[in-house]
Amino acid sequence: MVVAHMPLVGYHVSEVLSRVPATVSREDLVSAGHLALVLAARAYDPETGVPFPRYAALRIRGALIDELRSMDWASRGARHRARELSSTSDRLTATLGRTPTRAELAAALGTDVAAVDQARQDAERRVLSMDATVHPVADLVRDDAPGPEDNVLIGERLRYLRAAVETLPDRLRTVIEGLFLQDRSVAELADELGVTQSRISQLRTEGLALMRDGLNASLDPDLVPAAERPDGVAERRRRTYFAAVASRAAMTAAGHQVEAAAGVIPTPFEEGRAAQTLAV
Repeated sequence: MVVAHMPLVGYHVSEVLSRVPATVSREDLVSAGHLALVLAARAYDPETGVPFPRYAALRIRGALIDELRSMDWASRGARHRARELSSTSDRLTATLGRTPTRAELAAALGTDVAAVDQARQDAERRVLSMDATVHPVADLVRDDAPGPEDNVLIGERLRYLRAAVETLPDRLRTVIEGLFLQDRSVAELADELGVTQSRISQLRTEGLALMRDGLNASLDPDLVPAAERPDGVAERRRRTYFAAVASRAAMTAAGHQVEAAAGVIPTPFEEGRAAQTLAV
């Protein structure tokens, strides 16, 4: 089973490498992916009805993200605090005409002096870590762009978001696309569908809730609420939708990989507005 599905590792590693800096080691990612494939084969239970390639793909992607996370000592929270401290210090310096004190920084950030000192230590540790490798002028440059892990997670969530929208039942999809992607008014959609404006609001709420659970079913299953009637018709429809979202997202990822190999850049899926919908 492991040998037959080893191409899965190469596929997902290539997908990750296309969105991270060139300094990320392919060998390290391949090693982590192979280990995840072996563990997936050992833990796989065919009685669940989930195809092994889909199950293994989830385990491999998770292992690759963990490997990317291990390449950077700083957590996302630590990086965020360091950036926030730097921007606040710059703002206060411009306002006061001098370097702000630790107490002034703490007051501006709404925290205490100890938290300011910790954020400074995190920032200094990050610079020293970079200086010790291949970035001798890292202390002169500040990069606020998302890191490798962030890029992978954002790309994956947007891909699942697109699949969640495209897989909605027709009326729900019309409302979600109309309101969030086409800037259409509630009144216009109500006239088109022949319903009241309050019904459009209900469909909007229903669609967003279904999309949220569809995303979480693949990306964070613990956040999917338990069904009141697990064997009911409504729950079976929900589960069918969840599976359709996962399948469409996987197909989209495969298509992007083929386009990337051919040197074709896929057209973005309204990423700004899609991110707004995801936030809602």
